[in-house]
Amino acid sequence: MAANGIIELSDSNFDAEVLKSGVPVLVDFWAPWCGPCRAIAPVVEEISASYEGRLKVGKLNVDENQQTTMKFGIRSIPTLIVFKGGQAVEQIIGAVPKGEIERVVGKTL
Repeated sequence: MAANGIIELSDSNFDAEVLKSGVPVLVDFWAPWCGPCRAIAPVVEEISASYEGRLKVGKLNVDENQQTTMKFGIRSIPTLIVFKGGQAVEQIIGAVPKGEIERVVGKTL
């Protein structure tokens, strides 16, 4: 598990942790070399803490997990996708303010 209750996702655990989750999941598709990804990382951690128990938060390194990255058509990072009931229901592309992420998350809870 990554920092602050955030799950480190991979091609091998994505289905179990995200698609079969009983609660909505916010997935942060990112890469270590991506400046905007690093910029929103603290916001993603705050969201994880704020919604603990109601929302699962995970990070997927796109460089190390090409299969899942391609499956969901990720072309730009950071991309945040909210999954509910095994389906991608909301998507945010780029480093956006915390309020925008909370608005999107709030719609799915």
